[in-house]
Amino acid sequence: MIRVEDFSKSYGDVLAVSGLSFEAAPGEVLGLVGPNGAGKTTTLQALCGIIRPTKGRITIAGHDLADQPVAAKAALAFIPDDPEHFDHLTLEEHLRFVGRIYQVSDTQPRMEALLDEFELQDHRRKLPSELSRGMKQKLAIACGLLHEPSVLLLDEPLTGLDPAAIRRMKVTIQDRAEAGTTVIISSHLLHLVEELCTRILVLRNGKKVAAGSISEIVSHRPELEGLGLEEVFLALTETDS
Repeated sequence: MIRVEDFSKSYGDVLAVSGLSFEAAPGEVLGLVGPNGAGKTTTLQALCGIIRPTKGRITIAGHDLADQPVAAKAALAFIPDDPEHFDHLTLEEHLRFVGRIYQVSDTQPRMEALLDEFELQDHRRKLPSELSRGMKQKLAIACGLLHEPSVLLLDEPLTGLDPAAIRRMKVTIQDRAEAGTTVIISSHLLHLVEELCTRILVLRNGKKVAAGSISEIVSHRPELEGLGLEEVFLALTETDS
């Protein structure tokens, strides 16, 4: 479960996010969408504790992120759009390192299952410099899933993946959600959002302009009736609400 209450973030005189409130329940896949500069990455970075809110409260899996940061962060995984890796650790060593950080007692079987799931077995002893962009992305996702987080935050998760890996990633997201994981996906790929997400949260200029399923959003905006997600998105983000 994720609960965000009146979250705002300022950088000097620039208000990146203003008064944002929403919830995402276990088993839900929430799509976070909006144009460049809408506040999506700022919101994700606040949810995982990289940046502190200027105002507001964030709760992750029942833990207040400000008061219980370790417990909250232990319950989540954040996969950024451009993940960084340790230059001198092999793929397998990355996973073992993550297992130690999160004090995973059964790292080996979990690691083997993830190597199989993401088709990384043949690359387990390679360094990041030997991996393709897509392989690095799959490594980051595997590391994020090793401790079986109850909250999964994904920023452009399909970056660098080939068609087969994209299909595999979609299954991975669906499987985790069906197992009860709360998932938030931030992506400009609206077809991905439409295919996987149970609800969407639309941001513009750091503010929420719409939230709910497509049908719920359209029900409040009759002029959007019969439009696909792309047309709905453009109408919500390019015109006054």
